[in-house]
Amino acid sequence: MTLIATDVQTDLAAMLDGFDVPAILVSADYQILATNHHYRDSFGEIDYRQAPRCYRVSHGYDVPCDQAGESCPLNAARVSGAKERVLHIHQTPRGREHVDVEMLPIKAADGSLKYFVELLKPVPVASAEISTADMVGSSPAFNAMLENITRVGPTDASVLLLGESGTGKELAAMAIHRASARSQSAMVTLECSGLTETLFESELFGHVKGAFTGATFNSPGLVEAADGGTLFLDEIGDVPLDMQVKLLRLIETGTYRPVGSREIKRADFRLVCATHKDIFQMVCDGRFRQDLYYRINVFPIHMPSLHERSADIPVLANSILRKLDGTGRCLLTDSAIKVLQKHRYVGNIRELRNILARALVLANTHVIDGKVVRSCLAVDRRSVPESDDLPDLKTNESLYLDRVLTACQGDKEKAAAIAGISVRSLYRKLEMN
Repeated sequence: MTLIATDVQTDLAAMLDGFDVPAILVSADYQILATNHHYRDSFGEIDYRQAPRCYRVSHGYDVPCDQAGESCPLNAARVSGAKERVLHIHQTPRGREHVDVEMLPIKAADGSLKYFVELLKPVPVASAEISTADMVGSSPAFNAMLENITRVGPTDASVLLLGESGTGKELAAMAIHRASARSQSAMVTLECSGLTETLFESELFGHVKGAFTGATFNSPGLVEAADGGTLFLDEIGDVPLDMQVKLLRLIETGTYRPVGSREIKRADFRLVCATHKDIFQMVCDGRFRQDLYYRINVFPIHMPSLHERSADIPVLANSILRKLDGTGRCLLTDSAIKVLQKHRYVGNIRELRNILARALVLANTHVIDGKVVRSCLAVDRRSVPESDDLPDLKTNESLYLDRVLTACQGDKEKAAAIAGISVRSLYRKLEMN
């Protein structure tokens, strides 16, 4: 396709300025023909002399996205003839960023698809690079989760976050809240674990003075505090069965009564729930109400474990370390990253943060290497790899020596005696490991 004249590009750019998000006009053969001012402000100017292709400008690819292992919204729109949407990671002047992409096909008079308008909406709740953002990653599992958040966030649908402990469910709930029309109001969290029926009802609905022993004043509940905003019920699977019917009534009618009161109150909130339990199995076992399950499970989102997104561990670990280290001097070596990626995490991101906090204490310098990380893992015997993922002999020896040195508080003579080797041999082994 020949290059469009500059004055025509100007007219096309002016047409695109009608969109309130970054937008580009793309031909059927992927050539960028024009951009609006939002795009130029966010992503920079386009050099039209090089017949720029969208996949090269946005990703640095030499071929379309679907030939480079990613989904291509333009090709999808060409096949379907309708709007298509996908979450991509684009190259920007600020680095790699998550972008919610919508592709709008434009049909010619003969019905053929010659042009496409691509709308690019940056996703500020996450980062694809080392960052102080709450959510960091770029693996397929992470991107799938983030795409679901960007889709459901602007709606008012109830969301159920499912995943292992420590996968960041509260951060996901906050991201959903920030993407909603309720973001200017509060997100209120109730941790449902360990609450008795009476305490759960009082926390959620509030109580009036004299409702029970110790109720010496009126106390508003969390539902009232969440009015106009988002109510996040963490570990919803732990809600007592007798309380589930009252929770169901609240969700269905938006009404509730404070404990000890006859007054009916109303609240308008968006509901987000989370659990690490198999809540569907709980329904089958009669431990969770089926009608409540279908009320909270309007839009389920799977929160991937670190095992499912191990490719994110380098950027995630460095981002966590940046938050933990106030000096900004501490560095993770490649050997440290390799040890972290091989580790089997039970507590997921929470456990990774714990390991890095421990490493800051145990490291003698600002460099955290594989030896330091192995020492951190050796402190907790439960962190030793399982039998189906046994380490090699050198790693086993290093883990053992680190554990002995920790027990001996760094006394190498005592550690050598316990290990049954000379001090010189101990030094040599430490250097080799």
